[in-house]
Amino acid sequence: MEQYKKEFVEFMIESDVLKFGDFVTKSGRNTPFFINTGNYCTAEQLFKLGNYYAAALNNHLGTDFNVLFGPAYKGIPLGVTASLALYKCYSHNVSFCFNRKEAKDHGEGGSIVGHSPRDSDRIVIIEDVTTAGTSVRQSVPMLKSCADLDVVGLVVSVDRMERGLSQKSALCELQEEFGFKTFAIVTLDEIVAHLHNREIGGRVILDDLMLEKIQEYRKKYGAS
Repeated sequence: MEQYKKEFVEFMIESDVLKFGDFVTKSGRNTPFFINTGNYCTAEQLFKLGNYYAAALNNHLGTDFNVLFGPAYKGIPLGVTASLALYKCYSHNVSFCFNRKEAKDHGEGGSIVGHSPRDSDRIVIIEDVTTAGTSVRQSVPMLKSCADLDVVGLVVSVDRMERGLSQKSALCELQEEFGFKTFAIVTLDEIVAHLHNREIGGRVILDDLMLEKIQEYRKKYGAS
């Protein structure tokens, strides 16, 4: 596993974003782990988060894109910080944009803020976590209605590796449906591999009992 992935897993723990226990997901599933990216709340955290996204983007796509699109609302700061990190770390000067929840009916109007999509743009959608892929399925036609562009990828922070609308994962479904590359900074398998019986901040975060709970959860909801 690449070093940036290991660091990202520990960063999520330290930022109180990745938690283990008893939770209920938005879809109503009882889960032993939860990812709450809304807990990133400092400049230092956002700076580091952008660097991890940039590392994943560079690793998977190189420089084969020129725009980051962050769906409102959580995708907005992700697009901004990742674009800054791409420029600083890889000299990759991308544009960024995001959507309004409601189209503006005065001034220049429209629903896109930032870069105005153009013909031949190669856009990557940046998200926190996707379970059903709803916002992506809304974003792709919206972007394509703006210009003759290509959506070439979707990056998320964590791939939970659980079923979406079918027996496949949401990332796999979206890749097959739209024909673009989907990837995460880390997957659940990578999280488990790095954290199992490892001390973080003086305590074991993921012990044998928690591993059993995760395995049981995956038997029930894991993607095939």
